[in-house]
Amino acid sequence: MFVATLIAAPGKLDGTLAESLRNAWGGSELDWLAVDEAAEFALAVVPDNRWGVWDDLQKQGVDLVVQPAEGRRKAMLLADMDSTMIRQECIDELAAEAGVGDRVADITARAMNGELDFEAAIDERVGLLKGLDEAVIARVLETRIDLMPGGQVLLATMKANGAYAALVSGGFTAFTAAVSGQLGFDENRANTLLVEDGKLIGQVRRPILGRQAKVEALEEITARLGIGESDVLAVGDGANDLGMLGRAGTGVALHAKPSVQAECEVRVNHGDLTALLYLQGYARADFVGSE
Repeated sequence: MFVATLIAAPGKLDGTLAESLRNAWGGSELDWLAVDEAAEFALAVVPDNRWGVWDDLQKQGVDLVVQPAEGRRKAMLLADMDSTMIRQECIDELAAEAGVGDRVADITARAMNGELDFEAAIDERVGLLKGLDEAVIARVLETRIDLMPGGQVLLATMKANGAYAALVSGGFTAFTAAVSGQLGFDENRANTLLVEDGKLIGQVRRPILGRQAKVEALEEITARLGIGESDVLAVGDGANDLGMLGRAGTGVALHAKPSVQAECEVRVNHGDLTALLYLQGYARADFVGSE
């Protein structure tokens, strides 16, 4: 059996639309996970016109995911940080403080879209931060970084149901430590900016944590916990996330670059991070905590 889940921004999922799709696909009774926001129904097979319907629904501000019903509630969350658990790209915000914001943001966008080698792109961007006062990091965290909506509820709900949560980023430990602590991740991994005499030296500690390191985190943590990769829900937005998204039981491209979405079966463009709970069959009444 399969489950089709429809998700939109709160108040934006039309009941008539949801019922029409259920009828067209011959699904079971519609189950509202959150009124006018998320609904699902069971299916015997994956419809042949799935992606055509997906395209049509995207124009109406609705996400559609069809996945196997069995095993969709996961025991582990593996999440990217920049533009996933937070709204920003940390290196772009540091670059803005250093006066090279536009140049670095362009490199970041191309790297996340898979147009540039990730490690080379990180070296180039960090090199442009050379001489920046280390104290700027705390200022950026305080004034420029915002959590992605739904993240606190996602973490609280999954952890209340026994899940483990790991934050893995191609960004920097100074940021992942703060975000991890604020959201309640069990561990975090990222790159370390090297500092001398209170200033960034324009380098990161080796080895650089990139695409393969995220896959290795998936392998190492699941082995340690004694669970399978199929028990993992991974979420990210960039090309360096594709390895872990492809290996996890459910890999979610969240507000992702077009090239990333093209390689992922599960795409969320209109919901916030609570969409990852709906995908697992949680109803809003099951959510823990608030934002």
